[in-house]
Amino acid sequence: MTTKELIKAEIDNLGEEELDELYNFVKTLTLSRIRIGKRGLLSKLQEIQIDAPKDFAANLDLYLSGEKSVE
Repeated sequence: MTTKELIKAEIDNLGEEELDELYNFVKTLTLSRIRIGKRGLLSKLQEIQIDAPKDFAANLDLYLSGEKSVE
């Protein structure tokens, strides 16, 4: 079993009051992580910028083979 599956199995055994306490703990953990400034992989990938011609994506194969060149 994965860690996520193990956690879900344990959650299924909790009562409503314990679920409220768990939710508050998870929310606190999430907020503290945001305050620290840790960002996920996807937010880091969004910052990547490629300096290329406008038709680069459409003609990637031509640029890679050398049939087209960056001016």
